[in-house]
Amino acid sequence: MPKFFKSLFGQVVVALILGVILGMAFPEFAAALKPLGDGFIKFIKVLIAPIVFCVVVIGIAGAGDLKKVGRVGVKAVVYFELVTTIALALGIALAFLFQPGVGMNIDPKSLDAGALASYVDRASQVKSTGTVEFLLKLIPTTFFNAFATGDVLQVLVIAVMFGCALALLGAPARPVLTFIEQSSHVLFKMMFFIVKLAPLGVLGAIAFTTGKYGVGSLKQLGYLVALFYATVAIFVVVVLGVILRVFAGFSIFKLLRYLREELFVVLGTASSDSVLPQVMRKLERMGIKDSTVGLVIPTGYSFNLDAFSIYLTLAAVFIAQATNTPLSTTDLLLILGVSLITSKGAHGVPGSAIVILSATLSAIPAIPAIGLVLVLSVDWFMGMARALGNLIGNCVATVVVAAWEKDIDRVTAKRVLDGEVEVDLDEHLEAVPVAQPAASAGH
Repeated sequence: MPKFFKSLFGQVVVALILGVILGMAFPEFAAALKPLGDGFIKFIKVLIAPIVFCVVVIGIAGAGDLKKVGRVGVKAVVYFELVTTIALALGIALAFLFQPGVGMNIDPKSLDAGALASYVDRASQVKSTGTVEFLLKLIPTTFFNAFATGDVLQVLVIAVMFGCALALLGAPARPVLTFIEQSSHVLFKMMFFIVKLAPLGVLGAIAFTTGKYGVGSLKQLGYLVALFYATVAIFVVVVLGVILRVFAGFSIFKLLRYLREELFVVLGTASSDSVLPQVMRKLERMGIKDSTVGLVIPTGYSFNLDAFSIYLTLAAVFIAQATNTPLSTTDLLLILGVSLITSKGAHGVPGSAIVILSATLSAIPAIPAIGLVLVLSVDWFMGMARALGNLIGNCVATVVVAAWEKDIDRVTAKRVLDGEVEVDLDEHLEAVPVAQPAASAGH
């Protein structure tokens, strides 16, 4: 038991429980702890852009074969589109099967549009952004602007170009690559310090939620929230589980167990940003080449939002049902098509869930956009499942693409997932064998 409490996993679990207790016993005090969660996420975001840059540059320059890098990128994008479409369709299917909004009989005219005022402008901007404008947004204004704004996609574009340039220059560029490699070690050392604060971040986030919305909000969020959580669970276990087993040969449950610490941090903070660097390093320690991890994970954070996709279609159909709006087959196909477009790049939009959902609804004339008010109050709770589902989806995508490219050491991956090797992201970020004789300590 003492070992459990010393581990990050144990400390995060304790923080979750303590946060709920504080929220129940001292709601005002608990609500005031929100800065702990916000501060933790801000600390993480400070390092995300430079870490992504270093990891991608090192991976591409180290790989040397630029054709292979391009092949990995294409396969990743194809995978993202196929799986995202499945997620969108699943949201529609389960919404129609369980009909969470039927019987509410909401008159759209009775809803208060004031609650959405802060989202309207951003939603209209998202809606008006065409394909060309979206592609232009991938290009930063200056080299350092991408890092200043924290736009992961823009940083990824710069990193790919920089890495390709280093690979083409060869030996003369070796000192630059060495500098970037050493810089990455420093950044991960900084991340090691910040990760130790994860329990405080989780405590602040979950205490705030319980204190503000009450303990009842944690167990009785309504049919829609329960259905969303169930849908994400089905998607992870069934869809992603089958994909991982068929195309890579691994168990989804073993992967979830391996990533349990990161998943608990995401659950508490409702943000997958909070564990991005740790997840990338854990996948590398699992035996996946850093070049593949460095390309798939950052790209997936904007283009492979599986749980977010489920949210878009499920919420859209829910609003239609709640307002007694009939939907034709054409409307459903429109929801699917619009969501497939609007979900891309949503990670970089402030208040992305509500903003993107608003933009999606405004593009579908049949559904009253004002119905968005109905899901506004429970959006944060759905955000926890969105963040978890998105993270798991990107991890599975990385393993599958790596398996396609034969960029994964299957022996190492099997040992890690089976628990024979414990990957501990400590100061040295080393893989430590568990219960092995001294003679095998070097393996």
